[in-house]
Formats: sequence, structure tokens, C-alpha cells
Amino acid sequence: MESALSKYENQTALSEYLEEFPETDGSVWILGRQHNLKTDKSKLLLDISARLWFTYRRKFSPIGGTGPSSDTGWGCMLRCGQMMLAQALVCRHLGRDWLWERHKKQPEEYHKILRCFIDRKDCCYSIHQMAQMGVGEGKSIGEWFGPNTVAQVLKKLALFDEWNSLAVYVSMDNTIVIEDIKKMCWSPLQSSSGAHGSTLLHRSALSRNKITAGFCSGWKPLLLIIPLRLGINHINPIYIDAFKECFKMPQSLGALGGKPNNAYYFIGFLGNELIYLDPHTTQIFVDLEENGMVDDQSFHCQQAPHRMKIMNLDPSVALEILKQQSLRMFELVQNHPAHWPPFIPPAKPEVTTTGAELIESTDKLFELEEEFEILSV
Repeated sequence: MESALSKYENQTALSEYLEEFPETDGSVWILGRQHNLKTDKSKLLLDISARLWFTYRRKFSPIGGTGPSSDTGWGCMLRCGQMMLAQALVCRHLGRDWLWERHKKQPEEYHKILRCFIDRKDCCYSIHQMAQMGVGEGKSIGEWFGPNTVAQVLKKLALFDEWNSLAVYVSMDNTIVIEDIKKMCWSPLQSSSGAHGSTLLHRSALSRNKITAGFCSGWKPLLLIIPLRLGINHINPIYIDAFKECFKMPQSLGALGGKPNNAYYFIGFLGNELIYLDPHTTQIFVDLEENGMVDDQSFHCQQAPHRMKIMNLDPSVALEILKQQSLRMFELVQNHPAHWPPFIPPAKPEVTTTGAELIESTDKLFELEEEFEILSV
């Protein structure tokens, strides 16, 4: 009975905005998946509503003890960064084809992912941890972040997240260096209990994400973030096709961007329109329940997805990859450029539009090398 009710409620919610998409023979691409509008519209909307949706919240505990208790007006890019990272974790633990239904029991991994982002100081990727880590990037708590700043914050926070064990690589000067990525992703034998140093991350946040096994080794999944500027004041039209290709890649996690001081999480496109999740809705803070579960109804957007013409996008974005036949937006090189400073894999800091992709093995990395045009320095 519960399953039938869940399906009925989902179909009712979907039917309310099925007509939001035009009747066309064209395809919609959502994070590496293709949907036909005439035959797959319901599946398309289920795919969109399954993405974790993080928005402004109010009435959470003050950040830093005395800071803001709401991120309305300044936290939209942080929320977009949370959405992108959450999609990476969903792909890692549940798979890209996982779908969410209201009132349907979800696996424990889903709840563990969601707990990483609850607005509490002891959750690894909470608004509290992101805002406080941003201080080291020159951003005061309550100040608006850009795509690159969010990428740098996620890279630092991921160092404390031993459960997911992601290697976050943020490209520099529009260049991806394979040699440096391999250094980041290869993890030698190490004890999971060897955390040292004094940090701003609270102990409960760290312990919640500990690896249960005594040792870990091998390849860490790679979260690749590429900050780009695709024009000066406006998107240069020559990049449109290349930008759209990014959403077709199977490893695509979308793009962070939008307009000045107005961030969105872009997850796909229809024609020359981008499809995005909008964080600019203020909802009440949702805390963990006594059993450790989360009421997740407000973490999935069940309204009509937003669309924006690509040419209206601000040229500063953080995104992921580019197929060989598209106009090159960045370089992929084998070796670390000689004129760059030496590459040092990031370590836990001892301190008090973007797009991205998730690569789970060395085989995937080598596949990307073949798919891209490899450039010599």
C-alpha cells in the first residue's frame, strides 16, 4: 500500500509540471543521460527530482557560535557546491541510475550522504564547515563565494572525509596535469586512525566519516573541477557546443555558475537552454532525527526545473570535461609543466562554472586520456 501511494504521489507531483517542457523531438541531456521529450518525459523529471537539492536555510545554529543562523543572500554558491559534491557521492555509493521516491525506504548509504550536508557544525560538508574553511580563502563568513573559491573549499574539506575518500583536483590556468592527478589519487597503505593535527573540523564530524577498515590503499576516486572563463563580459558563442558536450559525458557532475552574486547548479541542457537547480529558496533548518535519519522531503526539488539560455550565463564557470571534437576550452597534459612550482599533493590543513566529474579507477583515467586530445608541454 505504501509503495502504491508513493508512486501515486510521485506521478501527481510530476503531472503538475509535465507541460513545462516544450513538445519537441529534441533530446534533453541530464548529467550524462539522454532523455527523449516525447517518450521519456516522466523518466526525465524523475531523474531531475532524484538529485539532492540544497537551498538557503534558516534557524540553524549560528556559524562559529556567534555568526549568522541563515545563509539567505550569500550562501547560494556554497549550496551549489554541496549539490555538485552530493551528486559525486551518489554516483560513488548508489550509482548514477539511482532514483528517489517519496516515502520509499532508501539504503543506508543515502542517509549517510545526506548527513554529510546537514546544517550542523559537526557535519563534514555543512554550511558551517564550508563557510569557516572559506576564511582561509580570504572570504569572511557571510560573504558571497565564487566558483573557484567553492572548489578550493571542497578540496580542503575532502581531506577530512575518510568515508568517501575522494581526491579533489582543481585545475590551474585551464590545464589538467595527468602526472599530478596520479600523485593525488594513488593512496599507499595507511592506517585510518592516523589523523593528527589541530583543525577547525569538529571531532564528531571526522568520526562520522571514518573508514571502518583498518587500512586503505589503491586508487582514490577523482573529483575533477575545472574553473574556466568562457568570455570577458558574456559567453563567447564559439564555446557553446563544447560547453554542452560536457553534460553528455557519463562522468559528468554538472557545472557551477550563473550570474554575478546569483549562483545555480547546472545539470543539463535542452537545445540552447541550460537546465539548473536553483538554491534561492529559503527553507527551515532540518536536523537529524533521534534514529539518525533525516526527513528528506525538502532535499529534492519537486517543482518545474528551471531553464536559462546559455548566452545569459556569466562566463565564469566551474565545469568538467571536453570531448576531442569540440573547441578546446582547456589543456590536458601528461607531465607537470617545468615552469610551474613543484606539485605537492594536498594534506590536511593545520588551520583552526564549475563542472565536475567522478573517476573511480585508473582505467577511467586512461579512457579519458584517449578521449581527449593529449597535448605535449
